[in-house]
Amino acid sequence: MSAFVIDAFEFSRSNGHREGVTPVAEMSRLNKDCADDSGQIAWSVDGATHPQGYPQMTLSVFGTVKLVCQRCLTPFAYDMDSSTVLVLGKDDAHADEIEEILDDERIDVIVGSRSCDLRDLVEDEALLALPQVPKHEVCPDTGLLDELKAGKPSPFAGLKGLKSE
Repeated sequence: MSAFVIDAFEFSRSNGHREGVTPVAEMSRLNKDCADDSGQIAWSVDGATHPQGYPQMTLSVFGTVKLVCQRCLTPFAYDMDSSTVLVLGKDDAHADEIEEILDDERIDVIVGSRSCDLRDLVEDEALLALPQVPKHEVCPDTGLLDELKAGKPSPFAGLKGLKSE
């Protein structure tokens, strides 16, 4: 069995702890959303028992990845720092029941596994930590955007004249 594959229920019961660093290049789903596959994600997973007795894991990811700004279309470094609490259910019905009982938006309830691959959980959390629309706070060079705006008239410009008729 791989060092990354755990029994999530036993890991939680025994207050397990794992941590590591994974290159973005090894995360096939994450690197599809990145400008390149440089960078790495540091992560940690801690097992525990929720105050109401359910097994839980706290998963944290942090690191810097390169994303493409959707405003100026240039790459930029994005600092990721995210943590989530995962409460484990035995199956879908049990997970739904726990979610209804806990009724806490800060906690994610998932179906646990006796052969849980931490790499998948880490990559899932890293993907969820990405912004929906990546962009610089202030774009460094708007030349390309200005060029695009100046080069073509808006396709809606013609509709403006129709409105007054």
